[in-house]
Order: sequence, then C-alpha cells, then structure tokens
Amino acid sequence: MKEILKYSGCFVCGDRNPHGLKARFHYDGEKAVTSVTATEAFEGYRGIYHGGLISTLLDEVMIKAILAVDRYAVTAEMTVRFLSVVEIGDHLTLTGTVVRRKGRVFFTEGQAAKDSGELVATATGKYVEADAELAKILRQSVE
Repeated sequence: MKEILKYSGCFVCGDRNPHGLKARFHYDGEKAVTSVTATEAFEGYRGIYHGGLISTLLDEVMIKAILAVDRYAVTAEMTVRFLSVVEIGDHLTLTGTVVRRKGRVFFTEGQAAKDSGELVATATGKYVEADAELAKILRQSVE
C-alpha cells in the first residue's frame, strides 16, 4: 500500500502538529485506510472518545481516497451515523472509498471499526474537485 500525501501541519495527518492526531493514511488501489487509538486527550465524556474526532477522521479518510488518485477536492457535505460508543483505549481502523463521480463531485463512503470488527460509525460525503486556482494552493501544502 502506498502512503497518501499529507500536509505536516494538518490536525489529522500532520506529523509536526503538536496538537494533532498524526494519523498515517495508505491507499491499496481501492480505498484509503488509517488506524488510531482513542486517547484521553480527545474525550467527550469521561472514558468516551469524542464523536467530533470520529467525524473528523471519517472526513479525512474519505478525502484521502480522492487525494490518492492525484485529485484535489474540498468537503461539500458529509453525513455521519454513529453506531456504537468508542471508549478510550479502543483501536479503530477507518476506511474511505470513492463510490462514484459526477462532473466535479466525488461521492464517498467511510467506515470506522474496532479491532473486533464492530462498526462504530459510517459516513457518506460529497467532495468538490478544486478548480485550477484552488488546486494550485492545495498542492503547495502537500508533501
């Protein structure tokens, strides 16, 4: 699997962001994949991983599926469905896939699952491919 481009200052994938998740994303030719462990730093309630972080990770893994094929896009719409609580210490694997494209819009799906295979959240997203001017700016961020 190839590692997907990142921006080192990114909250999700940046390795130089002191407050970030430092998640690494890979692409297997069909889907983007990452894994994280739920930590206390991102609790919502005591012992529970904040749902906003799960949403953030799902957004990132879905857009990484687009970036993996050398397309630059921005989030237009995203829907997350939470299926189970994530406890601090749980290890999650997240996947994102482009399911279709219509013009400049990419339609995606994402999943977050515990090591047991239990799905904890699913997502769908719409991402709009950046025009030439915005793509140039976005390209300057990635490494």
